[in-house]
Amino acid sequence: MTMPTANRVIAQQTADSHAAEKNIFSGESRDDDERRVNEGERRANNDPRQKQPRQNNQPRRDKRDVHGWVVLDKPIGMTSTHAVAVLKRLFQAKRAGHAGTLDPLASGGLPIALGEATKTVPFVMDGRKRYRFTVAWGEERDTDDTEGRVVKTSDLRPSAEAVRALLPQFTGLIEQIPPQYSAIKVQGERAYDLARDGETVELKPRPVEIHELTLVEHGDNGQSVFEAECGKGTYVRALARDIGRILGCFGHICALRRTLVGPFRETDMIPLEELEALCNRAASGEGSLADALLPVETALDDIPALAVTRADAARLHRGQAVLLRGRDAPNSSGTVYVTVAGRLLALAEIGNGELIPKRVFNLTGLTASPGRSNERV
Repeated sequence: MTMPTANRVIAQQTADSHAAEKNIFSGESRDDDERRVNEGERRANNDPRQKQPRQNNQPRRDKRDVHGWVVLDKPIGMTSTHAVAVLKRLFQAKRAGHAGTLDPLASGGLPIALGEATKTVPFVMDGRKRYRFTVAWGEERDTDDTEGRVVKTSDLRPSAEAVRALLPQFTGLIEQIPPQYSAIKVQGERAYDLARDGETVELKPRPVEIHELTLVEHGDNGQSVFEAECGKGTYVRALARDIGRILGCFGHICALRRTLVGPFRETDMIPLEELEALCNRAASGEGSLADALLPVETALDDIPALAVTRADAARLHRGQAVLLRGRDAPNSSGTVYVTVAGRLLALAEIGNGELIPKRVFNLTGLTASPGRSNERV
């Protein structure tokens, strides 16, 4: 692997990784599909008064160490939080969390980190995302999707030429006002909570980057299909809203599918039914859950790798820095992931001729089957 200069700040990654291990990603990122419609349910579920005592005849399932990524092809109607809970149960995993909320009405890639993979979540959340989405023209809704209340209407319908001519304005680095129903905090409150209470909040424009935006289909049914590749913090719902406003016909999202999240592609996705079937086969001794896992280091595809000796690995494992010397010492600085004998050991930072460990991995337990990385090439 080549070693480009790392651009991320390791301190922020460390903080985010700790959050990931606690499975509190939901609602904290600014991903474009980040609206928690089940917030009320979550609060109710966290209320101790709502919890029922465990029945004595219900055995507690033993949790185990499971390390790796599962890219769930999330079905429409399932919340991201529920998806994490389902996979955690299927794998009997001690720790789990997801790398970017996906709306219940959306389908597609929901990367779920198990065990030590939670330490690599920030690298996935910072990556590009690709969406295929359908905009219904003629109505603007307060949620900017089909779940909301109609607030503006128009009899106008745009031509394909008019839509294509407008797309360059929404490509590159642009300013975007997040939807009213978003997880952004306003004076300590989530915007979507304020919106549900009938309050109108002034959300400030934020810079986002749209790498690619294309019109895929333009039918006679008053709908258009788009594909977009964008950076962290982009709201696809806001794209539909703003394009509709400029065209004068208004619009909202009526279908949304995520096809890329950082290093995870559509070919990596596994439908929930397939995962459940694999779990049943594994329980009967006819398969292994390891076949569903991608290695922890899959999330680090954009980070340079550095192999070390077993002696240096022992120092890093104890949290001690290693002095880099000799002609094979890297001449760059920044974040690397460290391997020993081909096995992931740590996330570290190179600086002042030293390799300083920041996050050490303990991959004892169930991990991805050998060769899973090669399958993705």
